[in-house]
Amino acid sequence: MEFKDILKELRLEKGLTQEELAKQLNFSMSVVNKWENGKKNPSVDSLKILAKYFGVTIDYLLGIER
Repeated sequence: MEFKDILKELRLEKGLTQEELAKQLNFSMSVVNKWENGKKNPSVDSLKILAKYFGVTIDYLLGIER
């Protein structure tokens, strides 16, 4: 799986909309949307924030490990 699919799956598991996730992590909704549509990749700092929030590793977010 790719980052965009993993992010969407994790977000949906928490029952969040893109807007709710963006608000909780202080991202713009448009950037979350672009990540999930594969139009933009997150920065290393954003990956750290996402990994901590979802309780996964950056490698997991990037589809390197299961």
